[in-house]
Amino acid sequence: MEDLDRDRVLPGSADEILRTLEAFGFRWDGPVEYQSRRTEHYAAALGALRSAGTTFECSCSRRELASEERSPGRYPGTCRRGPSRPGPTSTRFRIERHTPISLEDRFQGHIDFPPHSVGDVIVRRRDGVFAYQLAVVVDDALQGISDVVRGADLLESTAWQLALQEALALPTPRYGHLPLLTEPGGTKLAKSRRSLALDPARAGEQLLTVLALLKQSPPAALRGAPACEVLGWAIDHWNPRAFHGMRTLSLPEG
Repeated sequence: MEDLDRDRVLPGSADEILRTLEAFGFRWDGPVEYQSRRTEHYAAALGALRSAGTTFECSCSRRELASEERSPGRYPGTCRRGPSRPGPTSTRFRIERHTPISLEDRFQGHIDFPPHSVGDVIVRRRDGVFAYQLAVVVDDALQGISDVVRGADLLESTAWQLALQEALALPTPRYGHLPLLTEPGGTKLAKSRRSLALDPARAGEQLLTVLALLKQSPPAALRGAPACEVLGWAIDHWNPRAFHGMRTLSLPEG
């Protein structure tokens, strides 16, 4: 459970997430872990990065960087030689390399992230909260995660995570980034218009919809089947070649 940002955690949301996953037929190995209970591990990882000289303190705000960043996520290096002004600072992981960061993605194929496209990522926020990029890298290593499957919107983040794994001498899982659903014109799916909330009472039906969108061609005989049966069919017939190399999938008109 990614609950490090305590101010944004809604009471009861974790339990609701778990109930929804169970309704859709998903199970997990061992007890559920909570990031808020693992901060000593993140602190140790941050200490290791600092000892290796791969971090620096940054006083830049998001507003200040908005007009300076040359590409999304690309930090311009303002505080690499020290904070530009007094006050609270975040901690950034310094990425210095002249060769691409490479990834063999299970669904997207070979990807090279050019050095100029990967900026110095925040690993500790100005308010002291450990950042997502550092936490997930430590979490995956601690839990022995072998495969990470997620949406293609997180593909660019993988470059930072690969670099952090290398710096911390941690194992690298296999990654698979699924295409994102978009509006017919390719724009972001509008939550207020086209996006549908998960409904545990219609779990099997909604899983069939997702499988069809991923071009898996589930049979009509599965209509009305419970989620566990739909998942069983999907596991036996999983065909990632049907969407290989696709970062987005458009919803049909209507």
